Amino acid sequence: MKTAIIFDCEFLCIEGSQRRFWCAAIDPDPVIAQVGAVKLGLEGKFPILETYKAYVRPVNRYGKRYPLDPYFTNLTGITEQNIDAEGVALEDALAGIERFSNGARLWSWGKDELNMIAISCYISGILPPIPADRFDNAVKLLIAAGMPIEDLAKTPSNKLADYYHVEHPPLQGHDALDDALSVSYTLQYLMKTGKLAPEVFERA
Repeated sequence: MKTAIIFDCEFLCIEGSQRRFWCAAIDPDPVIAQVGAVKLGLEGKFPILETYKAYVRPVNRYGKRYPLDPYFTNLTGITEQNIDAEGVALEDALAGIERFSNGARLWSWGKDELNMIAISCYISGILPPIPADRFDNAVKLLIAAGMPIEDLAKTPSNKLADYYHVEHPPLQGHDALDDALSVSYTLQYLMKTGKLAPEVFERA
């Protein structure tokens, strides 16, 4: 079955980091602490086939582990206990996504491969294991489905399924897997209702 991978990353921040573009002296580097991915079938009933989730030990440019700011924990639900018990090295998490994808194109709500994966690999001193031409921007898919540009600009990934009134299990915003699921449920709905042709995933 043809598939697409919908993925999302959660990356370190403190209150106000986004507003400052992570440029204040107190801001951590925006390195990944969690990745999530969904394997979406592009044929038949467009099933969600598998999911992937990993916590990543966030390290600074000197190889030291970053502590999690309380703001980040409140935002994402990710705790020090999660990282201590389940955290893996960045290269292992990305290798896991590569195996999970099995060569399929990877889509994020925006450009997580630049804003998070590339930065995290640079900070960690490793080569990105997945080439840039394997990634694409899921916003293109919603444009193809007719979502107004002004609505796209103000709808984050975790609100996308709600925007289309798609019924789904409870999701936690700013959890990497749940945000990827929000996008996936939406794409599934749009394909089932004929608003998005599966071929668009290949053309984009």
